[in-house]
Amino acid sequence: MTTGPDRVPSPLDVQDGRRAWSVLAAAFVAMFVSFGVAYSFGAFLVPVSDALGSGPGATAGVFSLTLIALFGLGALSGPAVDRFGPRRVVLVGALAMGLGLLLTSRATALWQAYVGHGLGVGLAVACSYVPLVAVVGGWFTRRRTLAVGIAVSGIGLGTLLVAPLAADLIARLGWREAYLVLAGVGTLALGGCAFLVRAAPGVVSAEPAPLRPRLRTPTYRRLYASGLLLSIVLFVPFVHLPAYAVSRGTGQVAAATLVGVIGAASILGRLALGAAATRTGVLRTYQGCFALMAGSFLLWLGEPGYPRLVVFAALLGIGYGGFVALGPTLVAELFGLHGLGGLLGILYTSAAVGSAIGPPAAGAVIGATGEYLAVIVAALVLGAAATAMVLTVRPATPADPHPWSMPAPASRRGRRRRVLDGRSG
Repeated sequence: MTTGPDRVPSPLDVQDGRRAWSVLAAAFVAMFVSFGVAYSFGAFLVPVSDALGSGPGATAGVFSLTLIALFGLGALSGPAVDRFGPRRVVLVGALAMGLGLLLTSRATALWQAYVGHGLGVGLAVACSYVPLVAVVGGWFTRRRTLAVGIAVSGIGLGTLLVAPLAADLIARLGWREAYLVLAGVGTLALGGCAFLVRAAPGVVSAEPAPLRPRLRTPTYRRLYASGLLLSIVLFVPFVHLPAYAVSRGTGQVAAATLVGVIGAASILGRLALGAAATRTGVLRTYQGCFALMAGSFLLWLGEPGYPRLVVFAALLGIGYGGFVALGPTLVAELFGLHGLGGLLGILYTSAAVGSAIGPPAAGAVIGATGEYLAVIVAALVLGAAATAMVLTVRPATPADPHPWSMPAPASRRGRRRRVLDGRSG
């Protein structure tokens, strides 16, 4: 068991107490900053492309690599937080953010931007997202779903606010100096968050449970497969919906706003569906998010006008927000808190694979045919398959308890109380 300074709680550190809320605030800020910087790349696309002479297509690959890294490296940062504690992991992210953006600001060739932004910023987000979601989940028992929802709402708010700020900085200072400003602010913010976070007291009292047996369970495999299928279609509108709207006569600004609608609606989904899960159950609400996202693509069929596209983006965003907020709580309920970072980190590699497959494949189909219909139909089919898969997930029963998540309970009610109290690990 790791016994570093961020792994030994003081007597005042109690779950659902003031320390828990300070950890939640740090997690919110870290996700606001890290995702805000990562998702602001669209503001830099044209000036970076012009300066490096790389063309917008090749330059857009920087953002694709950032997505792959921020989700894929969770498989490393998740287990790392279980072993070393959140403070060290977030500090690594702060360093990666600063050095990555510094290198990007001084890039004279596109590969330097790939390394600086793609890997540096991607690692910074990976060190903030999975570790802090797991830590917040451990610090809260009665309000776990709400707390995780608040933490990840920093993603949506950062997406909304940092990109316009970056565009203003570029207009005032130029893209290289704008990246230097973001490097300084991002490093200081993440560094400050690192000193506010520490592992939850209920998690550090025992060795983390082994990952491999849980990864091999049908429940975990179904969660992973459903997340992979969903991620293939989820990120397609982020990339191709604005271009579709423009092709149907929508102005550039209004078309770009559709992605902002997804981000804004995701904040509502993170908070509202997190609250709804306390009444309907986390698993059932999580499954409902899949159905909502898959069904929303029906609004993209045909020749929808701009108002219908706004409704589509809003429904997709609400489901997406709930999907992000409820995932960590669901994994904690199914498998316990010990080793939660590792479980989430590996689970989120499904999003890395899906984001690497979906948008490029959709772009290839659109480029070859000049039409979007095949892409939309494929999204409907894969979304329905993801929903069908996640509906096969069942909660653990008292008759077949997981040895790593809870002792053999005397009753279903007793098991449920232990899970909600965060003592299932």
